[in-house]
Amino acid sequence: MRFKLFLYKLPVRAVLLGFITLLFSVNSFAEQSLADALVKIKPGIVAIGTYMSKRNPRSVFLATGFAVGDGSLIITNAHAIPETIDHEHLEQIAVFYHKDNEDKAIFATEVALDKAHDLAVLKITERLSPLELGSASSVREGQLYAFTGFPIGMVLGLYPVTHRGIISAITPTVIPVIRAGQINEKLLNRLQNPYNVFQLDATAYPGNSGSPLYDPNTGKVIGVINKVFVQESKENILSKPSGISYAIPVNHVENLLKAKGLY
Repeated sequence: MRFKLFLYKLPVRAVLLGFITLLFSVNSFAEQSLADALVKIKPGIVAIGTYMSKRNPRSVFLATGFAVGDGSLIITNAHAIPETIDHEHLEQIAVFYHKDNEDKAIFATEVALDKAHDLAVLKITERLSPLELGSASSVREGQLYAFTGFPIGMVLGLYPVTHRGIISAITPTVIPVIRAGQINEKLLNRLQNPYNVFQLDATAYPGNSGSPLYDPNTGKVIGVINKVFVQESKENILSKPSGISYAIPVNHVENLLKAKGLY
C-alpha cells in the first residue's frame, strides 16, 4: 500500500515541479523582454524643464518627455509647459538627457498644444532615438505595461526610472467628486467632453508626467502618463502614494501630430 501511494504521489510532485519551473521561465522571459525594450527606448527618454543662465539653479526640471517621428519631436504633457516664460531674462524651455556619459541640455520650441488631452509637442534641433507609437485600441484591462521617466525630477539625476503595472481600468477622464464645492470649470469641461484614459495600479510621481506608457515586450508606446490620484493632499504624494495613476491613450498623440502636419 505504501509502495502504491508513493507511485501515486511522484507524478503529482513532478507536475508541481514542472509548473513552478514554467512559472519562473515565464517571469524570466517577461523580465528579459522588458530589459530588451529598455535598451531601445531609454535613449529617447528626456526630462522637460526650463533653463535660465542667471538663475540658481539654472536648470529646473518639470516633467518627462519622449522622442517620436524623426527624433526631433518631443511628446510631453501640456501642464508641464509653463504658462509664461521669462524671456526678458532669457529663460527658455529645455530638454535634458544623458548621453555618452554626459548630461546634456538643448533648447526646445513648442509646436503643438492640446490642453483638452493634456498633450504638448516640442521641437528640438537634434535628433534622438524615437519611440514607436503603438495602438491604443489593442489595450485591454489586466494587461501589463511599463513606463519610464523621472519620478521626482532632478533629485535622482538624468537616469530614467522604470515602473510596471497593469491596466486596472479603462475609465472616463472625470474622477468623481464628493462635494459640490469641488466642481470647477475644468471639471465641467471634462463632463461635457469626456474621453477614456488608462488607469494603472502603479505609482507615478509628479516628475513622471509625460512618461511613455509602453508594451514591455515591444517598446511600443500606448499612452502618456499625465496624473496620479492623490489620497489626501499634494504634500503627501511622496510619503503616501495612492498607487493609482492615469495615462492618456496614444491615439490622441497621433491626432495632435497629424492635425499639425507633424506625423
